[in-house]
Formats: sequence, C-alpha cells, structure tokens
Amino acid sequence: MKIKFSKMHGLGNSYIYIDCVRENNFFLDEKKIFVLAKKLSDKNFGIGADGLILILKSDKADFKMRIINSDGTEAEMCGNGIRCVGKFVYEKKLVDENKKNLEIETLAGIKKLELEIKNNLVENVKVDMGKACFDVKKIGMTGNKNKIDLVVDNKKFVCECVSIGNPHAVIFLDDLDFKNLDVKKYGYEIENNICFRNRINVEFAKIKNKNCIDVKVWERGSGITLACGTGACAVFAVALKNNLIDKNKIIKIKLPGGELNIFGDEKENIFMSGEAKNICDGSFDLDNFVE
Repeated sequence: MKIKFSKMHGLGNSYIYIDCVRENNFFLDEKKIFVLAKKLSDKNFGIGADGLILILKSDKADFKMRIINSDGTEAEMCGNGIRCVGKFVYEKKLVDENKKNLEIETLAGIKKLELEIKNNLVENVKVDMGKACFDVKKIGMTGNKNKIDLVVDNKKFVCECVSIGNPHAVIFLDDLDFKNLDVKKYGYEIENNICFRNRINVEFAKIKNKNCIDVKVWERGSGITLACGTGACAVFAVALKNNLIDKNKIIKIKLPGGELNIFGDEKENIFMSGEAKNICDGSFDLDNFVE
C-alpha cells in the first residue's frame, strides 16, 4: 500500500506528515503506528525526521494532530510541528483559501493558529500556546518544588520546570558553560532523571540581552534537535518569571535552526510566531515498514 507524505520543518525541527483526513486507506492499529514512526524517522533506513505527525479529523476543532517521536513515544504538543500543520492543511487545500484562523486539537488541548499568507503560501504562523504552568503535578514531578538542583557527573544544574502542554526543564548557563556544553550527555541524563515521572524536555539557555535568549535543545523522545517551539515558550516563561527579560516585549529565542518570536505575559497566554517550511512530498510503501 502506497502512503503519501510530506516532510516539513520548523527551524530544522523536521517531521513526516500524513494526511489522515483524505488518506482513507491509511489505517494501523495503535502499536503499529508507533513502530511506523520509529522506522520512518530513521535517517539510514527510513525517510529521516524527528518524528511522525498525523493530521486527523476532529469533532472539537478544525483538525487533530498526533505527534509520535522518533523513539516511538507520543508527545502532547509540538510547537514547530503545529505551525507546519497549519501550513499543510492550508496549502493542501484541506480548508477554504479564505480561512486564516484555525483550531487544532492536541493532547495538550485546542491550540489557535493565525496564518500569514503571501501568494497563496503560508509564510508565517502565530500560535496561541496557552498559559505556562508551574504546578509540579501537571509537570509530572515527584517532589513538591518545580525548581530543583540536579547533579550529573559532578556538575550541578539548576532546573526550573514548567509545562507548556508538555514538560520542560529550563537551565540558564553562563557564556562559557553554554558554549562548551555536551548537550547529548547532560540532556539525556536530565530527561531520564527519577524526578520526572514521564521524562522531560531540557532547554539549556543563555541570556544574550533583555530581548534575546540563546537556547540549545534536548527533546524528550528525539534527542538533540535544531529547535523546539514549546521549549522556546518554556524558556520565555521562566525568564519572565525571574525578571531576566523585558516585559511586554517580543523576545527573540535563538535556536540552532533559527529564531522564534515569543511574547505574552507570565500569568496570561504565551504566543509563538515563526516560519514553517515544506521539504518534499512523496510516498512510501507501507508494507516495507510494518507487517
């Protein structure tokens, strides 16, 4: 069975997208979906990506998205992924050409998108990411404080944790530590620390100035990625809470794959704005990946 797909990215954070609205012949039981995501994400034997995103019908919103990481685990939300979903449904004509505001159902709730259109193509997408949550239960922490010290290989990290629909540990570093950081080594250990019941995304950040933050990302279930939309919002929320950045201004979050604009208030909704890009369209033989 041939299945059509698109490979898209937001700042280099790439996913494989399957239209399950029109692709009526695409059906798998739950276990096989996770196997498929792992195999398709493999850069040597598959298409290669940070994971798989399914675009489905929804009885609550315009569409529903499911995010399966490259390790076969399901994520609640993906900021870069949801911007690409907005671009996908508009440019694939799953919605009317005049519809520039969308609602997308996720495991983290319904997210509102505003599309910026130029020459019938989506240039930019603004997403209402909702409120940052510092409740340890909703973050999935075992203790009673969202700010904890973790020691990895004799190096101490001060982690302030927050949920943006999915859990994040934000760590601010000085210039030297940020520059020389082994993201893979420390990111993996922090992600899998016993303090986090469902593991955690990790953002290593450096304040560049009051309006700009540099960030390196270790994504739960995917490892090092070039960008993370929810992670950028998490860094923004923690920085704002600790008066590290200017209030009521657009803050640039610089990631290895590019920049996101984040704005909002620590007690109100956070908004993320950034590009979404199509890499290629194609098809794969389903029988080559699942039995």
